[in-house]
Amino acid sequence: MEVQLVHLEWYQIQGAKMNHKNFIWVSFQKEGIHKYPAALTEPELKEVEFLGYPHRHMFHFRVEIEVFHDDRDIEFILFKRELESLYGNEGVMTLNFQSCEMIARELAKYIQTKYPNRALSISVAEDNENGCRLVWE
Repeated sequence: MEVQLVHLEWYQIQGAKMNHKNFIWVSFQKEGIHKYPAALTEPELKEVEFLGYPHRHMFHFRVEIEVFHDDRDIEFILFKRELESLYGNEGVMTLNFQSCEMIARELAKYIQTKYPNRALSISVAEDNENGCRLVWE
């Protein structure tokens, strides 16, 4: 018991010296179709002109959000379900020309409205291979 208390005291002292934030994270995926119209017109994108036509991906999301205590003021299972519900439970997302960055930014608007004044990180990847990570501090 004494060792645990010493460790806890050390942690509290170190934590006080270091600027840190606590986060939870959730991940989910959703099938979607989008296109990149510039791929059809920009000469430097000639090799990937197929991206200019509607094409399918599995979009993988990872959302990290700041919490303010160790007993999760945002319960992550409920948070994940909430975010998944934004994209519907059926069918395929039709994203038109939205990039991963645009998808992340749109999701951030919702989260920042419902959970204001928190650091936030959102990653969106196509087929879990290539994607983006946007951070708000």
